Amino acid sequence: MKVILGIDPGLAAIGYGLIAFGNNRYCYLDHGVIHTAAHTPMGERLVMIYQGISGLIKKYKPAEAAIETLYFAKNRKSAISVSQARGVILFTLAQAGVPFGEYTPLQLKQAVVGRGRGRPDKAQVQEMIRIILGLSAIPTPDHGADALAAAICHAGRSELAQIVSLA
Repeated sequence: MKVILGIDPGLAAIGYGLIAFGNNRYCYLDHGVIHTAAHTPMGERLVMIYQGISGLIKKYKPAEAAIETLYFAKNRKSAISVSQARGVILFTLAQAGVPFGEYTPLQLKQAVVGRGRGRPDKAQVQEMIRIILGLSAIPTPDHGADALAAAICHAGRSELAQIVSLA
């Protein structure tokens, strides 16, 4: 089984989710949030993100990672600062030699719930994450759950890519 690190990028709260995947089986490892405080200078917040992601990579040694792309429909003010945080995350993955895939929020939802369901809501996605990973409760907080969705999405696409390349 390979370990996959899913990431929901942000500046104040960076969600992470770790699963192991192999032979069409998912195994939950961990999920949570890396927090940075608003009153902390930007440079220090970016270092905290780097250290948090680096620590997860050292602890779990993921074979691959998945990160959600940014979408700013309403709050464009935070787009630049979140983009800076996302850049640090991508740099950290690249520096550690962890290949990654990037997925839109809709791709993540559809990978977890299924394509024939239109635009699934957050509750549907979280319940399916619970079922897929065999958890006793819906994973919280939301950022951690979103990161688990990214890992699940990547695992399915990664498996499909291997099947296609063997054909």
